[in-house]
Amino acid sequence: MVSSARLNQPCGWTSLFCKERRISANDFRVNESIRVPEVRLIGPTGENAGVVSTRDALKMAREAELDLVEVAPNSTPPVCRITDFGKFLYEREKKEREARRAQTKIEIKEIRLRPKTNEAHRDFKVDDARRWLEHNMKVRVTIRFRGREITYPEIALEDLKEIAQQLAEVGTVEQAPAIEGRNMSMLLAPAKVVVKKKKEDDAEKEPEPSEPARE
Repeated sequence: MVSSARLNQPCGWTSLFCKERRISANDFRVNESIRVPEVRLIGPTGENAGVVSTRDALKMAREAELDLVEVAPNSTPPVCRITDFGKFLYEREKKEREARRAQTKIEIKEIRLRPKTNEAHRDFKVDDARRWLEHNMKVRVTIRFRGREITYPEIALEDLKEIAQQLAEVGTVEQAPAIEGRNMSMLLAPAKVVVKKKKEDDAEKEPEPSEPARE
């Protein structure tokens, strides 16, 4: 059980849980810091206990050796839950971390070529595209036409198909080759195996918050 005095005490160490507690203490009222006369109470197992006095809710939390946490302050009356505050913070951080991962934007890079670009230069550009795809970035491959080159779009189309085949292990065609103005381009997205590996690598880099021990 976390006392209000503990919550207001400044953190003198840099553990993840300490940072979480300090931030969350500003977001949630806990135990004696809940000043309203009555609350809508959610019990330890998630059951709806209805509207009770805050004094009774605190008593129930103490008897269960848990905390009373205000989870919906803008409701009338505010909604409070009997739970372990440390575990509550842990679960909250876990959900926020998963949400951040889900919202990660994939960057789009671009390589630009000409119809029948010499092989050495094209391979150099394809290597760039491969590296970007392996780092979970999308790649737009654009072939730019000059003069009468646009009257032979099949040459550019063949180039794009060959590049897609070269990168098939790390990328898939998300947007098929299409002409826009004097350009023909296609969009490659990281292959599923690349996306999976990137998520696994990110999970290893981002430390899991350790669940605090009950006091």
